[in-house]
Amino acid sequence: MKNTKTFLLLLLAITLSATSLIAQSRDQEKSKIKTEEISYKDGEVNLKGFVYYPAKQKSKQPAILVVPEWWGLNEYVKSRAKMLAELGYVAFAVDMYGNGFVVDNPTDAQANAGSFYSDPNLIKSRMQAAYKTVTQLEQVNAAKVSSIGYCFGGTVSLFAASLGVPLETVVSFHGGLTGFQASPAMQNTEVLICHGASDSFVPQADIDNFHEQMKKNNITYQFKSYENATHAFTNKESTEVGEKFNIPISYNEEADKASWKDMKAFFKMYFPTNK
Repeated sequence: MKNTKTFLLLLLAITLSATSLIAQSRDQEKSKIKTEEISYKDGEVNLKGFVYYPAKQKSKQPAILVVPEWWGLNEYVKSRAKMLAELGYVAFAVDMYGNGFVVDNPTDAQANAGSFYSDPNLIKSRMQAAYKTVTQLEQVNAAKVSSIGYCFGGTVSLFAASLGVPLETVVSFHGGLTGFQASPAMQNTEVLICHGASDSFVPQADIDNFHEQMKKNNITYQFKSYENATHAFTNKESTEVGEKFNIPISYNEEADKASWKDMKAFFKMYFPTNK
């Protein structure tokens, strides 16, 4: 009886160990994403982006430019690029400020982002530089490039399309809409807006103008609104940052997951990977 019990315990231990190894193997397989730092330029400005792609990629894949919040090229935007690579895309974390610059307070963030808000041509040239860089990568299907962005990055992605950067799709997560003007250049771009219904940085007048602009220019788009979600609702650090600087931003797990799910469904329809 004792030997039988010992044998059963040993068998259980082996089974659990094997199950754990299989799970670890699957996790490792999923996380096999290659990362490379890419140096590029916009005129005389030195830029430093990061590309993420599946290590076992067998064919050229669509590329997605990932544009950061106004904090710059921090770990958050890189983590989102990695998540896109895990879906099978080549994701390029874009450097908007130069030399991978990152800020840690709203005053500096506003100063750096403000130069883009006040000069649409700067948005266009910086995004064209990223677009040109990613299309030259050997892993990329150069005919298929899209952009997603967060807060400032969502605004940049949307404006870049309206200014003529040839993006197949654009997804904006809690991006601003102030001053947005659609253009015929966007008629080949599918757009998804993921908006926090409690985002005090995006007034209703801006939302109304967005709908009017898109309909007037016959541009296909989706506008998703998430209840109780404020500005920066996808970023887990936003609640702490909001409290620290007394700004109305916070993380909303439900809206974060729902918006990512909506993005995946949107890409499945309009921007699938190559099988």
